[in-house]
Amino acid sequence: MTHFLFGQEMRIGILRQYKVSKISLTVERGVYDVYADTASVTRLIEGDKIQLNYYNSRVQVIKNGLDLKLTNKVEIVPTTENSVIQFNSVQPSFKTRYYQDGLEIKASSGNLTLVNLVDIDNYLGGVIESEGGGGRHIEYYKVQALMSRTYALKNLKRHEKDGFQLCDGVHCQAYHNMLRHTPSINEAVKATSGMVMVDNRNSLITSYFSANCGGQTCDAAYVWNTSVPYVETFKDTFCIHTRQATWEKRISKTQWDTYLNKEFGFNRLPIGKSDERYSFIQEDRKAFFIHPSLGVPLRDLRQEFNLKSTYFSTRLEGNEVVLTGRGFGHGVGLCQEGAMNMAINGFSYEQIALFYFHNVSIIDYYRGQFFNQHEEKHD
Repeated sequence: MTHFLFGQEMRIGILRQYKVSKISLTVERGVYDVYADTASVTRLIEGDKIQLNYYNSRVQVIKNGLDLKLTNKVEIVPTTENSVIQFNSVQPSFKTRYYQDGLEIKASSGNLTLVNLVDIDNYLGGVIESEGGGGRHIEYYKVQALMSRTYALKNLKRHEKDGFQLCDGVHCQAYHNMLRHTPSINEAVKATSGMVMVDNRNSLITSYFSANCGGQTCDAAYVWNTSVPYVETFKDTFCIHTRQATWEKRISKTQWDTYLNKEFGFNRLPIGKSDERYSFIQEDRKAFFIHPSLGVPLRDLRQEFNLKSTYFSTRLEGNEVVLTGRGFGHGVGLCQEGAMNMAINGFSYEQIALFYFHNVSIIDYYRGQFFNQHEEKHD
């Protein structure tokens, strides 16, 4: 059996937030061949449906009410370009989804493991629409394509033990559907085909991004204790007047004090020093609350109180501690709202990428792979 491939194939674990035991699939476009443990079972044309069930530690294939096969693995292989399958929930319930290209389904740990065997460009289109939404400038979509491709190719072994390369969750890259509503995203993916970012050792970078940096990007060490040379902290004026640039949160003084006293011993600090918890000023991004010697990472406060960012100052109003903050997310790497604004103001995707990632190069990944292999053969 040969897969019908139109580019580099990615193996993406899908519907990972659900424990899928039964699922119905409908061919929306194209023609598919269905294989069970490499043996041909049936052909599906537009409008055809099949149901897949977890049954006795295997995959049960049902079409038109007939039990076609009980097998270890099902492969659904497109025989025409631009084929699309609609995923409808049976058990559990989830919103209808659509995926391009092929599928692989196995039984594992009481559920079905579903893998989308998808062309990398089709995958990137779905990721960018899931991550960035519609209505953006094409240069913004190009920089997102550059970053998403770099991330995908750098992390091809992230879920190797699970039988696929990446999953559809946000800790990999959100991939909720195929690209459906924003044609310019497809244009952006094609326009940047093969382009990735590499550091000064010619290694793929980690393409960090957040929704809004609040006017100053964050040093990676403030978040993950490890510095990354190409994501330094610097002022970013492109995002300061955007939707998520500022925020405010009020926390009861009792709740604030209880946490700081219990976790960091603020009740044992000298009078005056402990009072600074109510008058913390953060003009530039910091890693620690008040002073490093107190050992209170701002990331811990963000997690405990579900804050939009670590970039905040405090003041006391009556029985409430008021946090006035800037930005949304960890602030490391590319600022999405800043990048969107740069694109609107005429900057190219290369200029945007190199504004947020320093001492990196934008290269053709596949051309670089060719020359690396060529050099190795001649060493």
